[in-house]
Amino acid sequence: MAENPAQNKAKLISETRRRFEAEFVSDKSEKYDPRDVERLQQDDTWVESYLHWRHNVVDDTLKMIDESFQWRKEFSVNDLNESSIPRWLLEVGAIYLHGYDKEGNKLFWIRVKYHIKDQKTIMDKKKLTAFWLERYAKRENGKPVTVIFDLSESGLNSMDLDFVRFIINCFKVYYPKYLSKIVIFDMPWIMNAAFKIVKTWLGPEAVNLLKFTSKSEVQEYVSVEYLPPHMGGTDPFKYSYPPLVDDDFQTPLCENGPVASEDESSSREDVESDGKETLETVSNEEHMALLKKVNPTESSSKAEENEKVDSKMKAFKKPLSVFKGPLLHISPAEELYFGSTESGEKKTLIVLTNVTKNVVAFKVRTTAPEKYRVKPSNSSCDPGASVDIVVSPHGGLTVSAQDRFLIMAAEMEQSPGTGPAELTQFWKEVPRNKVVEHRLTCHTVETSKPNTLTLKDSAPNVSDKTSEDIYLQFATSRCEMDCSPP
Repeated sequence: MAENPAQNKAKLISETRRRFEAEFVSDKSEKYDPRDVERLQQDDTWVESYLHWRHNVVDDTLKMIDESFQWRKEFSVNDLNESSIPRWLLEVGAIYLHGYDKEGNKLFWIRVKYHIKDQKTIMDKKKLTAFWLERYAKRENGKPVTVIFDLSESGLNSMDLDFVRFIINCFKVYYPKYLSKIVIFDMPWIMNAAFKIVKTWLGPEAVNLLKFTSKSEVQEYVSVEYLPPHMGGTDPFKYSYPPLVDDDFQTPLCENGPVASEDESSSREDVESDGKETLETVSNEEHMALLKKVNPTESSSKAEENEKVDSKMKAFKKPLSVFKGPLLHISPAEELYFGSTESGEKKTLIVLTNVTKNVVAFKVRTTAPEKYRVKPSNSSCDPGASVDIVVSPHGGLTVSAQDRFLIMAAEMEQSPGTGPAELTQFWKEVPRNKVVEHRLTCHTVETSKPNTLTLKDSAPNVSDKTSEDIYLQFATSRCEMDCSPP
């Protein structure tokens, strides 16, 4: 019987691991970082990326892994951090990650005008490139990036072919399977000869990934919301350091400094009006009324309360899928579902539940802070409690599948308080390794779908569910499903 693709892949991964251990590690162990050798034995995706780039030829794959691992040891890739890079190089903004292309791939920006050919700084530039790629690879294992060589305002003194070759090798050998395409923007004609050489380095297959573009053509690959104005886009982002561009989840800058967050700029009247909206959390009394309603022996005398609950739940649906993290349970688990303009409901909800014995501080960031209102975006959650976060796009702005949300959480083991000042100080001092992160994508539901969940369906399992589960099921069964996942 012929092997299926999954069996064949597993066989190739196993053979690669066995042979690399026997034929390379035994003789060259001092040339590798033991952390890389250990990861190779545990991370199937990493092994597969090398195999894929070498067309599943194990002999070629082993040579590639050997070259890659020696480079990783030479550059101390596993230990690269901000202190490894000269501060001026981080401040200039010549290399960074920001935004997404139309296929949802992360954009890896190389602003060529900031590069001056200089042998004294070439190694630092290479380390900066490795720092960003390794940082991304550890967060988004296996997800490709689109490289943008922005050649606007650059000349021959900015063209360092040694550095370009290093970048190409990063994707050919060191980070295989990570390259989606290379977009060359506004290349001066004087650099034509140089890029003919670059094409030979890429090879016949990868050369098809080169996309030479002008201001009008670049929008075939990247939408205007992630292009800067000089490329014909509308992205207000301006690189600054510190802090690092945290995987795009950074407040954009205006001419006078950071834009204030929604929470900081909201007025007292705005907060009071939010309390009157139907998007507020159902009160404890209404919650208990719903639980009683589940019991068929209880009378339905509180019609007025239930009608009030109905109106609220029709306007807003609590999500049901749950990501169970070490500090917070986050619902929905992966995607935020927004109703379409036609459906009339564009707001959505994130529910955070603290599963620790301490107060948990949280922040919510987005790749498009100018587009969304997030309330609250920076607060805390008591042990065992839940917090509802309302996410809504500003009027006239559309939700994009390329938009992302990041939830950051950290346990306040010795909480001095949870006011704005205490939280600000806490986030300044909390160690990075104590922060747990979870990402959510966006999805727009174009049409309403009927809900198939009924009380009859859930009745046999009532004894096995918590009161919150029952409440969610009951409330969801009574609301319109504009935001229901397909």
